[in-house]
Amino acid sequence: MSDARSSKSADKPLRQNPHAVRENREKNLEVAIGRQVRELRKRQRMTGSELAVQAGLSVGMLSKIENGAISPSLATIQMLANSLGVPLVQLFSGYEEARGCMHVKSGEGVEVERAGTRAGHQYTLLGHIGSNNSGVVVEPYLITLASESDRFPAFQHGGIELLYMLEGTVNYRHGDKLYLLEPGDTLLFDADAPHGPEELRSLPIRYLSIITYPQKGS
Repeated sequence: MSDARSSKSADKPLRQNPHAVRENREKNLEVAIGRQVRELRKRQRMTGSELAVQAGLSVGMLSKIENGAISPSLATIQMLANSLGVPLVQLFSGYEEARGCMHVKSGEGVEVERAGTRAGHQYTLLGHIGSNNSGVVVEPYLITLASESDRFPAFQHGGIELLYMLEGTVNYRHGDKLYLLEPGDTLLFDADAPHGPEELRSLPIRYLSIITYPQKGS
């Protein structure tokens, strides 16, 4: 990805309409789940019989679920999600109460071990909206690097990543280039290229990492 300062993309007008009004979501949970199951099944060109077999259900039971006629158990919803190859929460995405908003109070983020995390890298997940009609998953992290942090510029994963520096100074590698990141700096890049903090110049280091990638099956 070219340097943001030399990119002409900033001259292009944004195409998204921030005032667009979308349809209201379903207020009946059973109907919302059923519609989502049917939509995902058809999107993957699966017949009702095929999904029923994979999820260990009868065709009649699946039909009732898709029509919102019954309230499936959490275990059944999990089996359907597994069979459709999507996170369980995606089956709730059309429900009125699941409008894709999560408020995390200061200090209440969840410390997680993300796949590929190195020793000394503290990842605090600030929220997660893994199922929505946009077809995009967003994972915002607060990353803290201390003196014992491992310098490991070889993370690779799908999607796009945005870094925003809060504290400290680091030489951050993306592909074959190094970028000096200081408080207030941002770095936006394709995350499938090797990337990561190579030289920790001023500790402690804290930065936001916001990763976006397509939902599985979308």
